Amino acid sequence: MTFKEWKYKAKSFDYKNNKIAYWEEGEGPVLLLIHGFPTASWDWHKLWNDLTQKFRVIAPDMIGFGYSAKPKKYNYSITDQARLHEALIDYLGITEAHLLVHDYGVSVAQEMLAAFSERGSKGFQILSCCFLNGGLFPELHRAKLVQKLLNSPIGAIFNRFLSKKSLRNSFHDIYGEKKASEEEIDYFYQLIIHKDGKNIMHKLIGYINDRKANAKRWKTAIVQASIPIKIINGPLDPISGRHLADYCKKILPSPNITILEGVGHYPHDEAPDQVREAFYDFLSIR
Repeated sequence: MTFKEWKYKAKSFDYKNNKIAYWEEGEGPVLLLIHGFPTASWDWHKLWNDLTQKFRVIAPDMIGFGYSAKPKKYNYSITDQARLHEALIDYLGITEAHLLVHDYGVSVAQEMLAAFSERGSKGFQILSCCFLNGGLFPELHRAKLVQKLLNSPIGAIFNRFLSKKSLRNSFHDIYGEKKASEEEIDYFYQLIIHKDGKNIMHKLIGYINDRKANAKRWKTAIVQASIPIKIINGPLDPISGRHLADYCKKILPSPNITILEGVGHYPHDEAPDQVREAFYDFLSIR
């Protein structure tokens, strides 16, 4: 699917009077894809055709991202993004789903898992969760300088210095052996600047503070999860790479971890075939 085709296949629903873009395709068990920062659900496009052959796949652009609304006066938070996903699930009449998540989406899924654990058998049921690289535990998160600046008192000022060149440099640092192409960088940047999104980057980066504030609750949701948990890790990621995978091996009661050698922060973009294989093996799909 081309970038242009992706845009025009978007559907939408309203969340707090804001239009949220989402994609839905396929039949079978429901699979909810949750993207990372600062990009959008286009991140999953290299897996899309394969996943939609096995699942009913749903992938929203969260509020503030991609083709969804990007209100300037909005209290962006991980908790609110989790509620957005739950609202979409309710809107579509879905009662259960598997989760495949990355980066910022890792924290959104942790909040969903915590809420799922707290409500027990009532409401929407999470069947399993597969985490790609992301800040599962804030004490291990190695934020890049650009993230620190955006999350500082000068974040709103620093927004203006974000460019395609700075995005290219950042992605070069966090990808593994296979770097993002110039075309891919251009698409990522188009998604960021759509609807003047560059000017809310300092608001979206508040997820770093959300992780710290919810660290204990979200960690408990993972360590004591009642559902199958899988981690697919790109070890060359300087933010949440091998050091995170090694820590998970120590603290998870039954660690199910796949290390993709040579891969960095975006496994699904860098090595989609390996991610698909590991994910299908996790769910015993042939």
